[in-house]
Order: sequence, then structure tokens, then C-alpha cells
Amino acid sequence: MSIKKGDIAPDFTLKNTDGNDVSLSDFKGKKNVVVLFFPLAYTGVCTDELCSVRDDMSSYNDLNAEVLAISVDSFFTLNEFKKAQNYNFTLLSDFNKETATAYDAIYDEFFGMKGVAKRSAFVVDKEGVVQFAQVNESAKDLPDFKAIQETLKSLS
Repeated sequence: MSIKKGDIAPDFTLKNTDGNDVSLSDFKGKKNVVVLFFPLAYTGVCTDELCSVRDDMSSYNDLNAEVLAISVDSFFTLNEFKKAQNYNFTLLSDFNKETATAYDAIYDEFFGMKGVAKRSAFVVDKEGVVQFAQVNESAKDLPDFKAIQETLKSLS
């Protein structure tokens, strides 16, 4: 079942690049959260997507938004990816594919690999309600960052 605007966002607890647990509910009542699923670390489109977020991080900070980028890579891989690209936001490992599955943002098969996250974006407000949802079928399509920013502005 796909997640849509107005739904309560499924909570999750995932490992960050330091191996520490981060939960969506950690931000409840504090910050709006941009949840970005991306297929795989070190791939061209994923790197471009996350670099654009990195380069525009001041906009997210100004809007009191936390960015959580999630892939099915191990947190060890994500740690190296974060260091290599100087990402200034949280990367989370959904290695067991439970969170991408809960958000209906997972490919059955992606270039022969089973259970890779679809490129997706969700804006979750401070109360845990989804205010924007986009799940792309094509991994080549980037999230609509303009719409994400507009949604965040409307929550300010």
C-alpha cells in the first residue's frame, strides 16, 4: 500500500554511518523531516541527487528540516560514501529492506538485484504526518526538490 499525503509516516529505526540508531520519531515535535530513499551508494544518479541536497543544505536548515537519506547499503558502505562526498546530512542503512518496504518504495528487481530502494521522497511534518510523497518508478528520475521545498515552506 503506497504512502500518500495525510498518512501517518511509518516509524523506523535504522543505523546511521556511525552504527548508531536513528528513528523518525526522534524528530517528532521538533523538526520536519525529508526522507529520501535512493537505490545505491556510489552510482551516478544517486551521487548527483545527494550532492544537490548537500549543496542546498542551508535551505533545509533555514526551513528547520532534517534530511534522512536511506538506501539498502550497509552502514559501513554509507560511511565511506558520506566521507567521499562530504555529505552534511544523515545517511541511514535499510539493509534489511524493512523501511523501504513499509514505504512501498522498493523494487522487486533492479538490474538483477532483489529489494533495492526506489528513488523516493517524503516530507514528514513535526507531528509525523506525510505532507509530500513521491515514489519514482524510474531510478533516473530525481525527486521534485522544488515541490519538497515548497512543502517545507508551507509548514514553517
